[in-house]
Amino acid sequence: MQLTSPITQIINHLGKIQSFDAQDPLDDTRKYLDAMALQLSGKKEPVAMIEELKVPVEDHQIPVRIYRPKGKTTQKSSAIIYIHGGWFIAGGFETHDAVVRKLANQTSSVMIFVDYRLAPEHPFPAGLNDCINIVKWVTDHAEDLGIDESQIGIIGDSAGGALATSVSTQVGELLKFQVLIYPAADHQLNTKSWETYETGPVLNKEGGIQAWKWYHPEAESNPDPLAVPILIKDFKNTPPTLVLIAEHDALRDEGEELVQHMKNAGISVQTSFYRDMVHGFMHMGEVLNEVEKATFEMAAFAHQYLRTTEK
Repeated sequence: MQLTSPITQIINHLGKIQSFDAQDPLDDTRKYLDAMALQLSGKKEPVAMIEELKVPVEDHQIPVRIYRPKGKTTQKSSAIIYIHGGWFIAGGFETHDAVVRKLANQTSSVMIFVDYRLAPEHPFPAGLNDCINIVKWVTDHAEDLGIDESQIGIIGDSAGGALATSVSTQVGELLKFQVLIYPAADHQLNTKSWETYETGPVLNKEGGIQAWKWYHPEAESNPDPLAVPILIKDFKNTPPTLVLIAEHDALRDEGEELVQHMKNAGISVQTSFYRDMVHGFMHMGEVLNEVEKATFEMAAFAHQYLRTTEK
């Protein structure tokens, strides 16, 4: 494994991060991701407006954060729903704030960030149901939100990529496109890339096994394809898809296999391979130029399917 100097610098930095006053391994994982994002994401771009809402559904409320891009003047904007990563057990508004700001401005779209319920407190399908409900809510309330209901896409990273994949099979008719950023797709963690990167960078197999057990306890005996996207056979509603793959990523092989399954099902899929990159590189804009490159690429893909007002 040959790592570039910037990546080596990042890995060395990650090794020094310590979670403050972590109460248990789960708390440590959550605080570690918070610290990584805060320290490595880089400068946060200004946007026109940020709103936070709680969307009532059944027996609980789903927090969402709405980002309005700078320079946006049209009444009916395109919108992109963002589903964050964090092994289904971590992450939230602040871990992905810098990434979502960039995407709002580059896509000229309203970004709607879903703070879905996390495992182990809320195992599958709680988080997935939250994401599906928000897609429906955005569509149903598009006029009030200043959004064109026919111009909605979805982006998910890592665990959020797994969730977005499953969301699209359920309500993909409401979506114009999807982007999956180094998606988690398989609970077995038995690919060649997992063998190569079992202890990192960024991810490790022991943590991944525990995260999947927390998220989908029945996975070993009765895995549900909506939890484990590599098992999905019917991509019936899936819109045109872009998948970003990182070279030095334990999830690389399962991401590439997911792409092949989509292609076999007749879905329009593009793959973009980020050489030298590691899992989570979108959080590393303080050091990596590839974050800008990936943001531009995702925006260009979105613009193929959304009617947007260019800046």
